[in-house]
Amino acid sequence: MDAVDRTLVEALRANGRATYAELARLVGLSGPSVTDRINRLEQAGVITGYRAAVNPGALGLGVTALIGVLLSDAADHDDVARRLKDVPEIEDCWFVAGEESYLLKVRAADPLGLEKIIGRLGRIRGVARTRTTIALSTKWEARQIPIPTEE
Repeated sequence: MDAVDRTLVEALRANGRATYAELARLVGLSGPSVTDRINRLEQAGVITGYRAAVNPGALGLGVTALIGVLLSDAADHDDVARRLKDVPEIEDCWFVAGEESYLLKVRAADPLGLEKIIGRLGRIRGVARTRTTIALSTKWEARQIPIPTEE
């Protein structure tokens, strides 16, 4: 990635709906050149998608929790990961080092909804137990980290 690519990625992170014409003006290239660069960034896996950022509370999802998943000794990690992917309330899933194998970020409407999610997780083959932390409030989320520059 060169400086132009970094500028394009930053611009798309700030406004995923920016037009190629707007991006072209920003970096001083033609629209087709910008299109080619963005296509290359997508094919290289730098840009992985475009999505709308929504307020979970406005959707009725007022409870956010982080759930650590501890697996049994005989658990098949790949099978557990596939089954976790089938739980729609899981927003993010990380395979982590430490006592837990997975750390999940989930959204629920209320504590009863969270209890149901935890119950479903506990019934997944290979899950020994879970450990839940409920977020009391969100100070910030989905922070965009700076793109490293070549040095």
